[in-house]
Amino acid sequence: MNQPMHFHPADGFAARSRAAVNDAGQRKNFRGAMDFLQAKRRAQFPDADELAGLRELGATIRRYSLAHLPRLLEQLEAKLTANGVQVHWAENADEANAIALGIARRVEARRIVKGKSMVSEEIGFNHAMAAAGIEALESDMGEYIVQLDGEAPSHIIMPEINKTRQQIAELFVDKIPGVTYTEDVDALILIGREQLRRKFAEADIGLSGVNFAVAETGTLCLVENEGNGRMCTTLPRVHIAVTGIEKVVEKLEHVPPLFSLLTRSATGQAVTTYLNLISGPRKPGEKDGPEEVHLILIDNGRSQAYGDELLRATLQCIRCGACMNHCPVYARIGGHAYGTTYPGPIGAIVSPHMLGLDATYPLAFASTLCGACGEVCPVRIPISDILVRLRNEAQARPGSSDASLRGSGAARTKLVSAIWRGWSLIYSRLGLYRLTSWFMSRGRALSPIEQGAWTRSRTPLIPAPKRLRDLIRERKP
Repeated sequence: MNQPMHFHPADGFAARSRAAVNDAGQRKNFRGAMDFLQAKRRAQFPDADELAGLRELGATIRRYSLAHLPRLLEQLEAKLTANGVQVHWAENADEANAIALGIARRVEARRIVKGKSMVSEEIGFNHAMAAAGIEALESDMGEYIVQLDGEAPSHIIMPEINKTRQQIAELFVDKIPGVTYTEDVDALILIGREQLRRKFAEADIGLSGVNFAVAETGTLCLVENEGNGRMCTTLPRVHIAVTGIEKVVEKLEHVPPLFSLLTRSATGQAVTTYLNLISGPRKPGEKDGPEEVHLILIDNGRSQAYGDELLRATLQCIRCGACMNHCPVYARIGGHAYGTTYPGPIGAIVSPHMLGLDATYPLAFASTLCGACGEVCPVRIPISDILVRLRNEAQARPGSSDASLRGSGAARTKLVSAIWRGWSLIYSRLGLYRLTSWFMSRGRALSPIEQGAWTRSRTPLIPAPKRLRDLIRERKP
């Protein structure tokens, strides 16, 4: 359970994808799960006009929040501080983990119980705590299952979506003493809850994510279904919340539209079971709640996206997972093939800012550009446009105006550069273009049968026997 969660897709993405595509069982499981989730989402949005209006409202709120992000972050910090919450800023994963570890050591914590938090996955929180001798236990059922199996989540909403109930039953028998084999879903959930229940009371620190942070009131909003998030943020004497800097909104009234979009897009629910609003630690006379509340605001590459007009739209994401559920590529290869914390279309556009384009550029090419992700995105992120931009960045010449991201030009090779220089030369000189096209049409029999990635699933490209200009000349009277 202590292996690093981050891979480098440039080194193995193609191999992992091929392995996943050749796994018939996994493909069947994912296809069934994606069909189920798509149907649930459609049922929650029967009125197309209402959906269009709500999406536009959600997108407007997110764009407005990002346009005023520096001011809102300062306002959020001031309001939270006034409410008794201690605010910390982290530029990267190491700083965020160091802040959390400093808090844990100060209160002499030995166990941290966690609610669901993709940002904590992003920074490798569990592994950083384990290295310091502190247990970090997942309490979300899906996260608990993948942690028990030593895996990373395969989906941002349903981490264990890649597993069947038979696999989970076998895992529980293997990892939990005294458990008997059962494939009954309710019984499996009960087994997990029995293991977790006592941990909440024993934990020194509770850690959570944040779905929305309200600047005007200094409120942290947490969306969940299992109640574990509420347990993590009330029973332990210290609560640490971690989130990216982009999750801030200005007003409490901005939350309901986003909440409605999130729950209906993610799991096909009208509302989730719990919406937790946290504005400070326990006050005198209150019977529950933590003695301390900390918020760690994490950049980790988000400022790079923020600085670009198109790429800034990446930060509009509310982490619903709808783009994954409708992506034909994700449905076939699953989440682990991507090798990053955030898989699927959203992972392809957010991971380059966190890990560098040199480590993640194959993800931008793992798309048909069919646009399904953009059609279902509740906050209208132009994912296909951003994917095309990242593809161009990956092929950009170092030092050119097209190379603006960390790791730009990583996909560019000497052979490809030479080919494009030759193409540019030929197409910029009419005589040379005519001569080259003549040789290509007459020498078509010499065209190679193997043409790299193109011929893995397509027939070879072979020039026509006659050029268009030849055909036109023949048709003249």
